[in-house]
Amino acid sequence: MKARFTGYVCAAAIAAVIGSGAAFAQEKTFELKLSHWVPPSHPLQKALEEWGADVEKESGGTIHYKVFPAQQLGKAFDHYDMARDGIADLTYINPGYQPGRFPIIAAGELPFLIANAKGGSQALDAWYRKYADKEMKDVKFCLAFVHDPGTFHSKNKKIVLPSDIKGMKIRPAHATMAEWVTSLGGTNVQSSAPEVRDILDRGVADAVTFPWGSVPLFGIDKVTKYHMDVPLYTTTFAFVFNKNTYNQMSARQKKAIDDHCTNEWALKVAAPWADFEHAGIAKIKAEQGQEVYELTPAQLAEWKKSAEPLEKKWAAGVKKVGVDPDAAMKELKADLVKYKAGY
Repeated sequence: MKARFTGYVCAAAIAAVIGSGAAFAQEKTFELKLSHWVPPSHPLQKALEEWGADVEKESGGTIHYKVFPAQQLGKAFDHYDMARDGIADLTYINPGYQPGRFPIIAAGELPFLIANAKGGSQALDAWYRKYADKEMKDVKFCLAFVHDPGTFHSKNKKIVLPSDIKGMKIRPAHATMAEWVTSLGGTNVQSSAPEVRDILDRGVADAVTFPWGSVPLFGIDKVTKYHMDVPLYTTTFAFVFNKNTYNQMSARQKKAIDDHCTNEWALKVAAPWADFEHAGIAKIKAEQGQEVYELTPAQLAEWKKSAEPLEKKWAAGVKKVGVDPDAAMKELKADLVKYKAGY
């Protein structure tokens, strides 16, 4: 009797394994296109490769991936719509490239708010998850992050005071910086990051707001001379996923994606890039012909005062989409304190 019972147990175990294998065999295999618009030498390339490889492993090899860098599948400005429309399955987006379209997450663009990229990314991601379905409903939100604080890099004129912006042509990092430039009497020149060197070289723009490490990476140090050494602003980014692709997946495959769309992965994506950008300060200081300069406390106070209307503008935009800006900003600042990233 004991032998017969053991046989039943073994048979049941074998059936379970076979059944599991059959379930895996019935799963559709996915070949994900992961798209971004920075050079393949950028830290984001490695981050996306690691993201894809880990998803592939967790999915039991039923989800494969290929990373398409440097705008191969479409322009930087189009990456949100590319994920929505299925041109790519996962895309890297800068919400600030499309003014007014994503007013809530634009809080992360406000000057003098986020002090560092690692804690700042965790804070922004944790905070924005509450609002992502409202603001990015065309896609499956995966995660959000920021780069290390950027600043002004100019060609011929040293920018020291807000009044120095008057009459200058500036390429802003995003919509909030564009609003700031306009309020100070400057003119905005719109371009994606890969196009910045060219517009500076041709005199279409006089200066750019950019994070430090990316200045040499995009060759912008070849066409700029003056660099304000102030953690002025950050730029918000997100990974977003095509809903149709996600909805076709099995429960196990969806879990593999969900397990990689977390606050922990927001930090994994942000951390190497944060170190890369921060190291750019010393790199530019070491270059001949570059002037990296600090501001006095009085000069910094003038910049902070000039930025105050930007939060009011953000609040007005958020109100229009039915969100209480005071409560939202209080939540974000609490998360920044939690993750040690408040300015």
